[in-house]
Amino acid sequence: MSNLTRLLARTDAVFEFAAQQLQTLTDKHPDQFPMYTESGKWSIEGERWTNWCEGFLGGQLWLIYLATGDETWRTKAEHYSKQVEERVSDDTVHDLGFVFWPTYYRWWTLSDDQDLLDIVIRAGRTLASRYQAPGAYVASFVGEDSLFIDIMMNVGLIFFAGYESGDPELIDVAMEHSLTSRRHLVRGDGSTAHEALFDRETGAFLKHGTHQGWRPGSSWARGLAWALYGFGTVFSFTGDGRFLQTAQACANYFIEHSPDNGIPPNDFIEPNPARPYESSAAAIAASGLLQLSELSIDPAHKRLYHDQAVTILTTLTEPEFLASETPNWEGILKHGVYHERKNLGVDESVMWGDYFFLEALWKLVDAAD
Repeated sequence: MSNLTRLLARTDAVFEFAAQQLQTLTDKHPDQFPMYTESGKWSIEGERWTNWCEGFLGGQLWLIYLATGDETWRTKAEHYSKQVEERVSDDTVHDLGFVFWPTYYRWWTLSDDQDLLDIVIRAGRTLASRYQAPGAYVASFVGEDSLFIDIMMNVGLIFFAGYESGDPELIDVAMEHSLTSRRHLVRGDGSTAHEALFDRETGAFLKHGTHQGWRPGSSWARGLAWALYGFGTVFSFTGDGRFLQTAQACANYFIEHSPDNGIPPNDFIEPNPARPYESSAAAIAASGLLQLSELSIDPAHKRLYHDQAVTILTTLTEPEFLASETPNWEGILKHGVYHERKNLGVDESVMWGDYFFLEALWKLVDAAD
């Protein structure tokens, strides 16, 4: 039996467990959007560095619907998607892709409703309004001088809005942002910086920074996962081989510097990390690697990325990471990290980790059908 076959044999039980956890969450905390657990319990009033996670709950509900075909999950997914619609004009954050791609975009793909498409396009326009022409990037929520690697996972929303609306200015914004991120956030070895800072007047690059990694010159694991996934998405929109090359470089670094089980610590370069695992980075990477396997032309690359995704997901479906055998744990994946420096959601379940874990598993199930 192959590793993939063994993993696929587990997926029904994993989705059943995930459905139980999500049912409990929505029953216990209706219309609430927690980001992380505290001692395994979803934190409803916990401190937030920024508001970027509201789409991942609805996104998980859509994935449960796809996995089960049960219309009650679709009804619940539509309800929780509607709860985030008011964010469509929120120009204070750089994360609208995380809010609207798992919810309204997914909903639109399943219904082809023009009203849903219009909301996704509006969200893309709002995100594009954060574009800083002097430096040619979409600014992070921190300030106009700040560029985050995280935004590579959101810029696809701008590309999509541009292509669907026929607006070349949106496409230009997304393209320039992606090129700037490639130039200033991705190093020659495929590792990534979390943040680049620029002169607001001239757009000149000043220095690197980090908010969630070990130091500016290190490589925060979740940021690298955002990069390998995000640059692959940009390649899928543009067909520009530079972005495929960058996605592959980031993926290769992630693979080469991960332990045998595929689960990295919070930062790849930090010596003696306080905790050995950051499961959400692994879940994001697994989903991104499956995408990259499909996008890559070289059969060896296709096999490498697919096999690594299977390795990661096999580990994440074991009791050390999947909370199915941990009494009273309310999340799906254990050993995730939100913000280590601020001690928020450290060694806990995090909403995006659960989402990308289910997304990656669904990709495998869907491909096998």
